[in-house]
Amino acid sequence: MGRAREAAQSRTNTQVRELLLRYFYDRNRNSTSSRGKKGSAVRISDVKRELKAQAALSQQEIHSNLTYLLSQGWVSELSVEKEFRTPTGTVMPSVTLFFQITAAGIDKIEGPGEFSMPKFHGIKIEATGQNIITVGDGNQINARFKDLGSALADLREAVVRSEESEAAKMNVVADIETIQAQLAKATPNRGIVSSAWTAIKGAAVVAECIGLVDRVAGYISPFL
Repeated sequence: MGRAREAAQSRTNTQVRELLLRYFYDRNRNSTSSRGKKGSAVRISDVKRELKAQAALSQQEIHSNLTYLLSQGWVSELSVEKEFRTPTGTVMPSVTLFFQITAAGIDKIEGPGEFSMPKFHGIKIEATGQNIITVGDGNQINARFKDLGSALADLREAVVRSEESEAAKMNVVADIETIQAQLAKATPNRGIVSSAWTAIKGAAVVAECIGLVDRVAGYISPFL
C-alpha cells in the first residue's frame, strides 16, 4: 500500500471536513459563475470526482462529512428543477442538487470580518445583564474577560499569518473560537476551556507564536 493511500486512510473526520470546506472555499473564490464548470455551486458528482483526484477521498467520507457541514450551516444545498420530455412525449421533472460554501463557512476559514453577522444577532444583550464587547477578531465576549479575549484574538491573527498548513491553522483557530465562545458566558465552562487550550498549546503552529501563547497563558489560568 502506498504512503498516499495510508495517509488517506488514517485521516480523521475533522481532517476530511477541513478538506471539504477548503474545497468549497477555493471553488467559490475562483468561480466566474454561479453554476457550471467554473461555478461556485457544484454538483455532488463533481465534488466526488475532484476530491478523489485531489485528496483520495472516498464517496463514504464525502457523503458523511458533507452531511455534517450542511447541518452546521457551513455549506448549503441548492435544488435546480428542470423538465424533460421522454420519447413517448411525457413531461418529467428533473432535479439537480448543487452545493456551495455559505458566509458562515467563509468566516470559518477567513475569520469574522466587517460584514459578518454578529454572533448574538436577534438576542437582546441588555436583557442578559451582561456587558458584551467585541474584540479585535470580531468575537463578542463578556467585558470581564477583555484581556483574555484580546490576547486570544492576537494569537489567532498570528496563527493565520503563520507558514503552517491551512489544515493546521484551521484546527488552532477553531479551538481559539471555542474558548472565545465560552467567554461570552457569565461563567465559562472550565472543562471546555481547558480542553481547547490544551489542544492549542500542543499544536506545532503556535511554536512561532510563543510570546503570544505565554500572554494568553497568564490570563487563562483562572479558567483551567
